[in-house]
Amino acid sequence: MSTAASVQSPSKLFCFINDIKGLNWTTLTEEDVPQQDMRGKWVIITGANNGIGLETAKTLAKWGANLIFGCREPPKWETSPDVAVEQCLDLAKSAGHSSIVEWWPINMTDMDSIDAFAQKWLDTGRALDILFNNAGMAPHSADEQLATKDGFQIVHQVNLLSHVLLTYRLLDSLAQSAAPRIVCSVSSKLFEGHFDPENMNRCEELPVHARGHLYANNKLYLQTWIGEIQRRFLLHEKYRHITINGTHPGFANSGIWNFSEKNNVTTYAGALKKSINQFLVRNIGISIEQASFSLINLGTNPKFGPNPDLQGVGEQGASGGGNYFNRIWKEVQSPYCEDPASRLQVWNKVNEELLSVRENLHTLDELNSRARNTKAQFPTR
Repeated sequence: MSTAASVQSPSKLFCFINDIKGLNWTTLTEEDVPQQDMRGKWVIITGANNGIGLETAKTLAKWGANLIFGCREPPKWETSPDVAVEQCLDLAKSAGHSSIVEWWPINMTDMDSIDAFAQKWLDTGRALDILFNNAGMAPHSADEQLATKDGFQIVHQVNLLSHVLLTYRLLDSLAQSAAPRIVCSVSSKLFEGHFDPENMNRCEELPVHARGHLYANNKLYLQTWIGEIQRRFLLHEKYRHITINGTHPGFANSGIWNFSEKNNVTTYAGALKKSINQFLVRNIGISIEQASFSLINLGTNPKFGPNPDLQGVGEQGASGGGNYFNRIWKEVQSPYCEDPASRLQVWNKVNEELLSVRENLHTLDELNSRARNTKAQFPTR
């Protein structure tokens, strides 16, 4: 049974306007995204071998960061992670840095793989400074009915559950950093999402008009979860200084649209949709370099880091966490993302699904326990 949100559904006009804002073509410069000293910082980027993730990695390599690429063995149309690592090492060396850049395998369709990746990192004992939850997949007509080995619809797992699990697994490492950040790639399409947390993973039970919007739905759920976990961070002394935000990098000509092997499209409608999307991104999409500025800015710019009044660290006036950005501009959120009851619905459902296939998520236990033991609401700025 569907659980109704406690807020009124936003109007179609509101959703359309905020979705269209995602087509912002403003050309950004280095003045908009100022260079930061990243020497000695440790950064994990999922999906770093291709597209926006790779462009983000290149910039951070030039700035001196140590990088871990979390990537699967890619399809033939994507850059090999080994090649991407070499490109970043060359950029770091050219800038006078002796950075560490490595590729560690991770498959977002396989939770065992996520656990193994996270444990490998935890075994290093290092503090993690930035986690970029960047990997994702575009909606395919053929994939809407595919399930992973963990039993989840594939878009749902790749674009939502896997990011949540990886974040939970790495929280203790993030907590060791002085001012850690988590940046999640969402989409302006979240405004077109259908809010129905009880049916997150059961696409056949969604209303007919919503079945083609699994991508938008999961981006909406991810942004809603971001608001709730930031609220819980602020209630917990151990995690209070962690900042998490969601960003729409822009409508970019990136590899996510290259779901192009013929066997990935099984209907005429799917083939037409693919062709239209690829035509649009090639002709009106921004470059992947421009799109990467969104992730880089949220991950490194002091203006978008922790708010000292709320988190005890950071620069005065910084925006803090739990926000939605369209490229580098903080924007209004969906009403569901602001509503405590809606956030709690998503929080509970996502964690219920994860706990059905995973045990011993002690960081989740800590966040839940602290929230139960306080009546504090989301702190206001």
